Order: sequence, then C-alpha cells, then structure tokens
Amino acid sequence: QVQLVESGGGLVQPGRSLRLSCEASGSSLDDYAIGWFRQAPGKEREGVACISKGDGSTYYVDSVRGRFTVSRGRAKNTVYLQMSSLRPEDTAVYSCAADPRGLNYCSNFEYEYDYWGQGTQVTVSS
Repeated sequence: QVQLVESGGGLVQPGRSLRLSCEASGSSLDDYAIGWFRQAPGKEREGVACISKGDGSTYYVDSVRGRFTVSRGRAKNTVYLQMSSLRPEDTAVYSCAADPRGLNYCSNFEYEYDYWGQGTQVTVSS
C-alpha cells in the first residue's frame, strides 16, 4: 500500500507559477498511474492531469492544458504538477491519487484511483 503526501501549495498572484509535489512512502510511484485532482469550494472534485505508468502518457483537462505539466521526478517516489499562468479559477485544494492499473494510460475519473493524499491548498489572488 502506498501513502501519498502533497506539498507546495500556497497563495500566489495571478499569472505566477507553483509546483506541487506528490511524495510517496511504502512503494515506488513508478508502479502507479498518478492523477492530480482539485476541488474548489462548493464544486465537485475534478481531475486536472494524470501520468501513466509505463510509457508516461499524460492527460490534461482542457482548462489547464498548456499551463500545467505533470511529470515524474528522478527519485521514484515523487510526481510533480508544475502550474503556470495561474488564474483565480485555479483556486482549490489539490490532491494526488494513485492507480495501480494505469499501464500506458491514465484516467481523470476518481473511481479509477485507490490511494489518495490529504491535499494542499492553492489560492490564486491578487
């Protein structure tokens, strides 16, 4: 079983960047597809990006494509979400999740993921 911890959130001005980290203990993240999800106040949680195990295929929801990049770190227990050109509507709690089945594909649907971190708050405001 893998335990996930997110970090890197905070308060940032519109147009600036943040890098979130998803760090694992108990297992290597190379054994999982990793998804990044966010939940804004009063809204449902949505998948924003993911990266598969195996070939490292990625997926981005339309609202973040071209601004966010998901990648695996050189250390096998970390996955990053680089967020650029941040907007106020990106404000949310961001969580990472692990899917042991995602070989050469990844999903932005919550039910595909077995393990979740607690989340980190990202606030975009001037």
